[in-house]
Amino acid sequence: MLARRIVLLCAVVVVLAAAVWSERQDTSVKTTATALPTTTSSTQATTVAPPPPTPAGTTAPPASTAPRGPRPTEPPPPGLGVGSRGPEVLALEQRLAELHYDVGAVDGVFDSNTAFAVVAFQKVTGMARTSRATDDVIAALQTANDPPPLVAGGGAGRVEVDVGRQVLFLYQGDALWRILPVSTGSGQRYCVDGSCDRAVTPAGSYHVFLRVRGWQTSRLGRLYNPLYFNGGIAIHGAPSVPPHPASHGCVRIPMSAAEWFPSKVPNGTPVYVKNGPSAPVPFNEPAPDGTPPAQPPPTTAAPPPPETSSTSTSSSTTTTTVNGGLVTG
Repeated sequence: MLARRIVLLCAVVVVLAAAVWSERQDTSVKTTATALPTTTSSTQATTVAPPPPTPAGTTAPPASTAPRGPRPTEPPPPGLGVGSRGPEVLALEQRLAELHYDVGAVDGVFDSNTAFAVVAFQKVTGMARTSRATDDVIAALQTANDPPPLVAGGGAGRVEVDVGRQVLFLYQGDALWRILPVSTGSGQRYCVDGSCDRAVTPAGSYHVFLRVRGWQTSRLGRLYNPLYFNGGIAIHGAPSVPPHPASHGCVRIPMSAAEWFPSKVPNGTPVYVKNGPSAPVPFNEPAPDGTPPAQPPPTTAAPPPPETSSTSTSSSTTTTTVNGGLVTG
């Protein structure tokens, strides 16, 4: 009996102790929650300036995000030119070859040889020197004939150089065989190693007396496969054969023609330079073998006009300085 009372008493003590401990835990939690500081997170505000106002009556253009298209291409120049090919080019080359112009291969491809042949035809006929086969050129070719000789009876095999039209006529068997474009003396003053003279291709009757295979350099420039006919003046190949006079006195022909031209023009072949100035060879330049140039025929100068006190004249010249004579003659 006593034992049961002791057990009940112990149980009551345990229950009371547990209740007291639980109440203390709740009070501790509340006190901790009240004592904790409050943490505040603040973010600094960023101010963005508003866009500038649009003037009254003006609507701002919308931003375009569409991709830009390709730039418009310029229309091609009229007529046939370098790079053209096909039946029309083939017919053009065939007609030019019939008229003795040097087109190279007749293959329907408009290359530099075709361009040189077209510009030679334009020179002979007095057309604009464009090197393009436009409609007027095609039409003129249909009715064209061989140009008349500059020196009739000048020899079965001969070379005629027309300085005025900037063309060369090669005759074989007293018949026209080839027509080439040329570029002769520019007429400008130029200097080599401190000496100056004027670039001219003197008119006259000459003959081929010397040839050199490959490149030759003189005060008249660099000459490829030159055929000398007047001192240091020669017919020779050149990388540049513009449609106008540009050499230092020689007769430039296209490089492709310079490959075969010497085989068709042996030494002794007459060379007639027509419509050029009567003047000495620039620098009185001899040929590589020392042969001096021909002297121009004497001319009778007209008396100068009487001087007047109220008239004055001035002249200007263009001088080209050449370093060591390395410019094409």
